[in-house]
Amino acid sequence: MAFSTKSLFHILLIAFLFIACNKREKRSQLVHLIGNAQGTTYSIKYFDSINRDYQPQIDSIIEAVDLSMSTYIPNSIISKINSNIRVKTDTLFREVFYKSVEIWQQTDSIFDPTVGALVNAWGFGPGEKIEMDSLKVDSILKFTGLDKVSLRPDGYIKKEFKDTYLDFNAIAQGFTVDLVARFFESKKVENYLVEIGGEIRAGGKNLSNNFDWLVAIDHPQQTENGGLIATLKLKNMALATSGNYRKFFIDTLTGERYVHTINPKTGYPQRSNVLSASVLAAQCMDADGYATVFMASDLEKSKKILDSLASKMDAYILYLDENGNLQKYITPGFKSYLID
Repeated sequence: MAFSTKSLFHILLIAFLFIACNKREKRSQLVHLIGNAQGTTYSIKYFDSINRDYQPQIDSIIEAVDLSMSTYIPNSIISKINSNIRVKTDTLFREVFYKSVEIWQQTDSIFDPTVGALVNAWGFGPGEKIEMDSLKVDSILKFTGLDKVSLRPDGYIKKEFKDTYLDFNAIAQGFTVDLVARFFESKKVENYLVEIGGEIRAGGKNLSNNFDWLVAIDHPQQTENGGLIATLKLKNMALATSGNYRKFFIDTLTGERYVHTINPKTGYPQRSNVLSASVLAAQCMDADGYATVFMASDLEKSKKILDSLASKMDAYILYLDENGNLQKYITPGFKSYLID
């Protein structure tokens, strides 16, 4: 078979481009960054052909979120709002506020960032713990509820009650993960795994083995030596896990198990046999927020919420049955990500 000079040139050009692309992909190096953030640690991996070090930019993103939404920093925007100091919110705060309103509406107010005063009172937050009784719970519930807070067009928060306390800790860490992922995408870094405090978002593949990123879920009854209950593959997806297996207390009179998640409807720590909830979603702040919701809900309520959002997220919920045996509820979509 004969080839024209033009055809041969096209073939050689295609071959050259193919080889060049392969070489460029092979030259992509794994960069692994670790550090401390938001009271925990982070581990961030990404592949970059020129081995760029993005740690300063990532630390700046984390610092920006903290200065906007950390209740542990006295001069953060949210701390000033909680102290009734007039301050204009930034774009980070506003995005998280609007997402919180969305989840609050979709979960019949089970997700409620104004539960912070109750979290503090019960001793699970940065504020002072007090001796709680029904009268004190009722008094705090009066100014609890996201419907008592609004974000004005000028960027300022309006509170119906000065004692209303905002706390975005149930969603801010997932949001931080999303911000780092957005930064990578702005830099044309397509293959990455961002993990901050156990909240994860994966983009592309692990080029070391040309396979999806592999992540694991801790066993909720693990020993000191650790243990995993599931491994799954992630690609262009986020995973967040909320667990009550390390923070709970037992009522000495009734023997009932209470967890550190506060039910915003009752004002009390949630009585629950749910040990952990892992949620898959496109954005980590959605996964983070709903993982908290499922810890503050009974299993049947969680199933209803998942059914209503079946096209947007999936979950892996671990709980104890009436005999104290560990059981699993796994949505069909989540099962497709699991590795046997």
